[in-house]
Amino acid sequence: MKTILHVWCLTLVLVLTGCAVEGGSSNLMEDDSTKDEQVENQTPSETATDETQTEPEEEHEFPRSEVPLIKVIDGDTIKVIINEKEENVRFLLVDTPETNHPRMNGPQPFGPEAKEFMEEFAAGGKLELELDVSERDRYGRILAYVYVNGVSAQEELLKRGLARVAYIYPPNTRHVDQYQEIQEKAQAEGVGIWSVENYAQEDGFYPEYVDNPDSDSKKTQENNPVTENCTVKGNISSSGEKIYHVETGAYYDRTNPEECFNTEEEAEAAGYRKSKR
Repeated sequence: MKTILHVWCLTLVLVLTGCAVEGGSSNLMEDDSTKDEQVENQTPSETATDETQTEPEEEHEFPRSEVPLIKVIDGDTIKVIINEKEENVRFLLVDTPETNHPRMNGPQPFGPEAKEFMEEFAAGGKLELELDVSERDRYGRILAYVYVNGVSAQEELLKRGLARVAYIYPPNTRHVDQYQEIQEKAQAEGVGIWSVENYAQEDGFYPEYVDNPDSDSKKTQENNPVTENCTVKGNISSSGEKIYHVETGAYYDRTNPEECFNTEEEAEAAGYRKSKR
């Protein structure tokens, strides 16, 4: 009887132990399964790290301000609203041919193309201004680097040969090296204003080379008494920039002066700067 009772107790212990082990294994699988199910049910924002939860706003090396566009005045000038006031904005470091300058009879070659490009380029886009050191020019216009949907308007004009690098006045020279590289490529490709030899020069644009490529500026000078014995030639570009040329300069012979000086000192005293070539 004792032997039968001992065997029965041993069997009962084995059965209970087996149940406990099986139950424990089952609970572990259930826990893992539950965890996997919970992870699968989580939204991406719940599982993402703090670094990827939100995308940071686009950052620029220099601050930009978004402004509403009113209209394009010229290839290098636009009208916008700033602080509830209409302001004219002049593009820094570039110059496009004129379309409606008060001292000219009609637009200059490639001027309408530059204006039309800007109208299409800026239409409906996000317009931003980036200022340099000096905020305004002598005419009260805001001086700025202009971007549309993050793309530089100055660079796009230069790429297409619709503008030349100009008005390099320190301290507003932040992007001048980059602009000059783009211009050199456009010159090499002969696009836009660079498709006509001598049309775009350091001190402005010369439509006579477009109308008559064989024109000799010396002939015009011969009919101008101002050029007689002109040691230093002072020229005022279409945009009002004053530049003087000396006899050894690259543009001296082709310049039809508006003022003549005996010395460079006289030219500088009259508000002219020396040509860089």
